[in-house]
Amino acid sequence: MTPQPNPQAGAAVKAADRAHVFHSWSAQELIDPLAVAGAEGSYFWDYEGKRYLDFTSGLVFTNIGYQHPKVVAAIQEQAATLSTFAPAFAVEARSEAARLIAERTPGDLDKIFFTNGGAEAVENATRMARLHTGRPKVLSAYRSYHGATSTAINLTGDPRRWPNDSGAAGVVHFWAPFLYRSPFHSDSERQECERALQHLEDTIAFEGPGTIAALILETIPGTAGIMTPPAGYLAGVRAICDRYGIVFILDEVMAGFGRTGKWFAADHYEVTPDLMTFAKGVNSGYVPLGGVAISAAIAETFARRPYPGGLTYSGHPLACAAAVATINVMEDEGIVDQAAVIGETVLGPGLRELAERHPSVGEVRGTGVFWALELVKNRETREPLVPYNAAGEANAPMAAFGAAAKARGLWPFINMNRTHVVPPCNITEAEAKEGLAALDEALSVADEHTV
Repeated sequence: MTPQPNPQAGAAVKAADRAHVFHSWSAQELIDPLAVAGAEGSYFWDYEGKRYLDFTSGLVFTNIGYQHPKVVAAIQEQAATLSTFAPAFAVEARSEAARLIAERTPGDLDKIFFTNGGAEAVENATRMARLHTGRPKVLSAYRSYHGATSTAINLTGDPRRWPNDSGAAGVVHFWAPFLYRSPFHSDSERQECERALQHLEDTIAFEGPGTIAALILETIPGTAGIMTPPAGYLAGVRAICDRYGIVFILDEVMAGFGRTGKWFAADHYEVTPDLMTFAKGVNSGYVPLGGVAISAAIAETFARRPYPGGLTYSGHPLACAAAVATINVMEDEGIVDQAAVIGETVLGPGLRELAERHPSVGEVRGTGVFWALELVKNRETREPLVPYNAAGEANAPMAAFGAAAKARGLWPFINMNRTHVVPPCNITEAEAKEGLAALDEALSVADEHTV
């Protein structure tokens, strides 16, 4: 893993990108994408030979790191055996991937509908819930992200929804618990939980319980801030959904497959939803794959009634072969347990120690390899380091922090006034400490903007 500089090749890659690639979520003339030459394990490097420790896991999907040889070999073997096949047939890689996933999902979530990614999983889970109940509305939390397709973006509770919001998607947003910035003026986790559940029940009452098909939550919200729910909240939501016949959907697209130190984040809370969406870590993002894990009751709805949904590449053999290999690697190498241990012994203590030294850190929260630092101007007032949805000059403090991290060989995950610490689940102790040291230096730049 020794990067070899090749600036000329990098320039060609960059020129082709700028001429022809249309990038997500971006004003095309205002971005400057890094040309990446290669990646391995927890690192990637550019054509100048500069190496970065990836504290983003791509977009929080390389749960076993880059280029794991066993997964690469499985994809190569599958391509040589059966590179693709239509979804209406039984194919070994698809059947085995479904079996391995179903073995690990909670409760009776034993049927697996495959998609190409997380947004399509959310689309189909929502459709299943509406057809199962015959109701139109879906409840979703503010401070959430569920994907960029039509229904998923309307369910999303961050500003990316605003220019895409149809205003007629049958989505109702509510406040989920978040004590640090409590919408309920709570002064304890217990109070936040109680008030959030009461708010949810009131929302349902005023919307009309008989109109609501589903409620969707990220088990632990990802991009929105990694806010671990207080004890009892998810169980309370489960009880409310049962009371009103509402389908409970947990979105585990980001939190699933080892990221939180459990196979699924729901395992921390002993809660079983009716539907669970997944993607990303299911095969470490090596080939696009997502899906919906379906309960027995909802599967029964479509036992003799056709499900009106499907995808050309549902359960693509290459993607499923990658999932089989990834799950087996995670099992054989103890990667889920490793994520838990790294979180408990290195990342959690290390991040809390940084918070003690840096006035820009307002709160540390997370579990496993799924952490967020809330950066603030003032710890007493909790004013964010940059305004909500800041851009341009208003976002300068976070931009400066990000530049400082990259200059020190750390690629950070930044969203609004937060930096997330989301490295691969199999990051080593030495690598994690290397990242914390670089983060320590970068936070000194953020400290310059505190008052």
